[in-house]
Amino acid sequence: MSADQQEPQQETPSVGALDALDAREAEKKAARARIEHQQTWVDLQIRQAMERGDFDNLPGAGKPIEGLGDTYDPEWWLKKLVEREHIAVLPPALQLRKDDAALDAHLDTLDSEQQVRREIEEFNARVIRARYTPVDGPPLITMPRDIDATLAAWHERRSARRRTTPAAVAPEPAPRARWWRRR
Repeated sequence: MSADQQEPQQETPSVGALDALDAREAEKKAARARIEHQQTWVDLQIRQAMERGDFDNLPGAGKPIEGLGDTYDPEWWLKKLVEREHIAVLPPALQLRKDDAALDAHLDTLDSEQQVRREIEEFNARVIRARYTPVDGPPLITMPRDIDATLAAWHERRSARRRTTPAAVAPEPAPRARWWRRR
């Protein structure tokens, strides 16, 4: 055979490449074995917990799962969460009205003017954001708060509370008994 007619030689993998392939295969087998072992371990843990009675007297035991009635509702779990956690989901306009009504009471719990100013600015930012958002539901009638006027009202309420709250009177220390009267 001439050099032009030589059969193309197949590349034989090197020893290092074969070792790498063998290592990958061994890793895959080991991973499969770990998964199978993990499943049996989990089953064992569940079985032991059942024998100990860890699953006895759980809330809802022996009762049908709520929300799986005649019709399928994909959001049954969300409705149950809202009901259980007493979450109120209001339209933005109503939520802002509610927050505006409770803002003064919330501000009275704060200690510094910086915290009060930050809360008022956050409230105003929410009102302005809601004004530029298309409204679904009732119209937005809540107005941003005047920061200086709200701060002045907060200072007034704070000083009125301080005047009405009696100052804590420190108890007078008991007279010390003299050394000759201790007996």
